[in-house]
Amino acid sequence: MRQQGALALMIALAAGAAQAQDFDLQALVTAARSEPPTTVYAVTGKIVDTVAAFNAKYGLNVTGKKVNEAGQVDLLIREHQAGAVTGSVSLASDVAVIASDLMSRGVVESWVPPDIAPNLTDAARDPLVVVSDPHVWAYNAEAGETCPVQNVWELTEPEWSRRVAIMDPLEKPFYADWFNQLAKHHEAEMAAAYQAHFGKPFQGESAAKAWVTAFAANGPLVSDSSGVADAIGAPGQEKPFFGILSTAKFRDNKDKGYKLAICAGMQPFSGWLYPGLGVIAKNTPAPNTARLFVHYLLTDEGIAAQSVDGKVPADPRIGLPAAEASGVGGHLDELMIWDTASSASDLDRRQDWQDLWMTELKR
Repeated sequence: MRQQGALALMIALAAGAAQAQDFDLQALVTAARSEPPTTVYAVTGKIVDTVAAFNAKYGLNVTGKKVNEAGQVDLLIREHQAGAVTGSVSLASDVAVIASDLMSRGVVESWVPPDIAPNLTDAARDPLVVVSDPHVWAYNAEAGETCPVQNVWELTEPEWSRRVAIMDPLEKPFYADWFNQLAKHHEAEMAAAYQAHFGKPFQGESAAKAWVTAFAANGPLVSDSSGVADAIGAPGQEKPFFGILSTAKFRDNKDKGYKLAICAGMQPFSGWLYPGLGVIAKNTPAPNTARLFVHYLLTDEGIAAQSVDGKVPADPRIGLPAAEASGVGGHLDELMIWDTASSASDLDRRQDWQDLWMTELKR
């Protein structure tokens, strides 16, 4: 069996190498230049600068447009139904909806550049993950040199009542999906963290559900990303908030004098990595431009505007720049890895988790 497995691996690697040799980037550039202008949708405003650099490099006319997760899904569906595709590429939209719904309905498709595919993990290839966005537990370093929390179950205790900030799972559904990822894949870790904190085994159906219930009932501050960053990192606070947020907000340390710091070593995880999918709209009039842009995003040059904010490139050869503000590169092994294979479950259970949150949230 081992010999068969090794043989299968060798065949797969050989096939991948052959595809990479057959791939002609210059031919893709030439084909793209014969296509009409098109648009790229992304959740980050930095897409404008990325697209400008792409246009300058390849002599193309692409527009970058910042659109939130739900907005991208709506645009992709409406344009597909109308037979008038404007947005050729969707970047970092709603993973559960894209992977379990829009791909199966033929609204979008995933394309992995053959010359880059061998460097990606299997989990990053189907659908294609361009970049992963770390959401980390964070504290205010001005209030102390070390993190005041060692375990997520501490956040269910009176000491942290109304002192933890989080983005609203009703407005940002991927936070509800995070709860489902914990319940589906990390019950053992959540139960072990419970025992480490309370000194007794967890008794119940689901440690993840019990934590979400108790955490919501402890009155966390629910806000948008800027509000969460303000509550945790703003200087001069006597009792600053603790909380969870994207490492992209750590740029406020420089821009606003904030004191955000990653809570390293937290049990069971110091945060999680949310996959930023890069998918192409089916029936786009600019398919080669779309593929060329996806290829560009998977390069150091193409992803630089995002990696400086701590977003982790799918190609491990790139890594994070020294100028990245949060230092998350030293803590990647402490973060929960998102499993896109369970996207259907995330989408199916999303409303259940949102209902639980809304019911239990202490206001």
